[in-house]
Order: sequence, then C-alpha cells, then structure tokens
Amino acid sequence: MDKFNNMQVFCRIVELGTLSAVAKEQKCSAMMISKYIANLEASLGVVLLNRTTRSLNLTSAGEAYYNRSRQLLEDLADLEASTTEMGERVKGHIKISAPIDFGGMYMVPVIAKFMQEFPDIKVLMSLDNKPPNLRIGSFDISLLVTDTLDPGVVARKIAETELSLYASPAYLATNGCPQSLNELSQHPCLHYVDTPHGDFWAFNLAGEVKKFKTDWLLASNNGRVLCQAAALGMGIVRAPKLSAMPLLQKGELVEILREYQCVSLAIYATYLQRRFYPAKLTTFIDFLLRYFER
Repeated sequence: MDKFNNMQVFCRIVELGTLSAVAKEQKCSAMMISKYIANLEASLGVVLLNRTTRSLNLTSAGEAYYNRSRQLLEDLADLEASTTEMGERVKGHIKISAPIDFGGMYMVPVIAKFMQEFPDIKVLMSLDNKPPNLRIGSFDISLLVTDTLDPGVVARKIAETELSLYASPAYLATNGCPQSLNELSQHPCLHYVDTPHGDFWAFNLAGEVKKFKTDWLLASNNGRVLCQAAALGMGIVRAPKLSAMPLLQKGELVEILREYQCVSLAIYATYLQRRFYPAKLTTFIDFLLRYFER
C-alpha cells in the first residue's frame, strides 16, 4: 500500500512539475512528499528524479516508470468506475474547461438541461481561453474553439462558427465602410489577443493566407467585450460569429468585407484517450453533440 501511495505521489510530481504543488494538493508538507519519493527510489534501487534547487527532471528510469505507473493507475480508476456504475444511475462530478466567450454565452443552458435529465451529476466549469493540460487531471473535458488541435487527445466536433468582420451601422455611417484590406488599415481595429497570429489578422484570399497587421485601438481576450465596443462605434472587430450573434440579431452590428473570408473555427470537446470512459463523460459528450446539432 505504501508503494502504491508513493507511485501516485510520483506521478503527480511529474504532472504538476513541483514538490510544493503536490504537497498543496495532498495537504501535507513538501518534506513529506520528498520522503515518499526517497522511499520509492530506495525500494526500486534507482533514481527516478534529478532534483536541484531550481529544477526537477525525470531520469530515463523515471520516465519508463512513470509511463507504466500512469497506465496502471488509469486502469485501476477505470476498473473502479466501471464496477461502481453497474446497475446505478449516471452520477458524479464533471470538470469542464471552456473558452470565456463560448462557456459564458452557450454552456450554461446546456448544463442546465443536462442536469435536469441527470440530477445526480454535478458540474464544475472553469472559463479560460488557455487550454488546460488534461494529463494533470484538473479537468475531464476541455472545450476548444480552434482551427488546430494538439495530438494525444480525443476530439469530438460539436459545432462550427465563422470568423468575420463586424462594425456598427452608426460607425459605418460616420466613417464609411472599407471595401478592401488596404482601406481597413484606415480604421481603428478591436483586436482579440492570445491568438497564434499575434497582432495580425489572417484572411483566406483565393486559397492563399494573407496577414493584415492591425493598428488596434482596443485589445482584449474576451470577444463579447470587443463586440460590445464595436456596437458602441469604437471601431471594427474580427470575432467568431458565436460572440457577435446577440448583437447581430439586435441590429447593433453588421458584417462587412464578407468576400474576405476568414478560416472557420470548429468547436471541439476534447478529452484524454483511455480504455474505459466513465458513463458521466460519455453521456455528457453525447448530450453536447445532440444539443448543438439541434
């Protein structure tokens, strides 16, 4: 049992990166965590971690031990989950990470309907535009709005959204509507930060990607903020349609430069690949697919 506990602690050190982070998670001292690892290394007769005051790195033996240990722990968790679910209702906690705009605008109605159908489920949702490392175990599902995916995860496409340019009718009446990307440079831009393109906007022109350097007036990591600023006449925004939709429906924003198509963004539900998926996870994923299909 002690070796099993030490194995769990070792895996969490690899995943969280520091002894202090694991100590905080385990609600004990870093000295105790260090003792667990020392006991594990002594029982195995090998060094698993090279530890200095500034860094912590796996040895080759440590990497091999981690890979096998992680699989054993996942198999045990799968066994317990599958046995617990036999003859029982879908229940438990689901931990979800979602982008700020998509999670804030669209996920609450989904979760409300899901919990009406499955009252024994509790949901924790964290909103952050930076995708989490699912291997750490803080989340079961990461929702992503993206045109690229990292390898090593299962990705289920639940919806798609256009990436377009918008401005308010009042702004266009006062400042005119740009007819080309060259004319766009004469207008203040409202820029979404934390994208792979930095201060540039990428457009798809006849199959060729063309980048436009924005002279942005306002930048934010929240598409709703930028769309609201555009609706107030502050400039032109490029945003996913899912962020602009409420203002489009009210007539407070209109789409411009439609011929300069941007890459559409897919919305994915991603999760780690494993041998057994708990019923709470598969049920929620299937519910998401049906909900957005409607």
